[in-house]
Amino acid sequence: MTDSLDVLSTLKVAYTIYTLIIISLFAWFAYSIAAEHKPKGIVRVPFYGYIAFLVFIGVSIHILTFNKVPWVEMDLKRDDIKFDQVFHISMADHKFKLPKEKMVIECEQKILFEVESDDLTYGFGLFRQGGTMVFQMQVVPGSRNDILWEFHKNGVYDIRSTEYSGPKGAKMFEDRAVEVRGCDVSEKS
Repeated sequence: MTDSLDVLSTLKVAYTIYTLIIISLFAWFAYSIAAEHKPKGIVRVPFYGYIAFLVFIGVSIHILTFNKVPWVEMDLKRDDIKFDQVFHISMADHKFKLPKEKMVIECEQKILFEVESDDLTYGFGLFRQGGTMVFQMQVVPGSRNDILWEFHKNGVYDIRSTEYSGPKGAKMFEDRAVEVRGCDVSEKS
């Protein structure tokens, strides 16, 4: 499974290049209307060819990253996957109710986090010690709210609500609630 930080760094580069190409279209247009001797207009073939090129690049980025997003492949094959552990977590009155004080996970186990809300819409997010997010989901009362994940790096993770649920929601935080061990690689903070 690809790490979400790797996907993010690749997408930063790809979208920066894509954005610069689109900005160049605006520059081309601005130059053509500000030139001292007005050109006859934008030549249609190069202009529409350029637009087609931008569409091709944009679609290609999404096709190339489709199976690199960490959770996509597992979700597509979810019916055939046997979970190694299932953690039932409930949320009510702006508090988490965890199954254990610290949920310990062995490397490369398939973990299902089943989260339910008894009153409001909350968020359920797992965060590295440095504050970057591993994953998150919205937790809606009366709905199935679960996320399947496989960890490939040792680490200790915090849980926090990622959805606005009123002023008290900002305090929904469980420090060092998940520990992953047994991997060859450790998480960077």
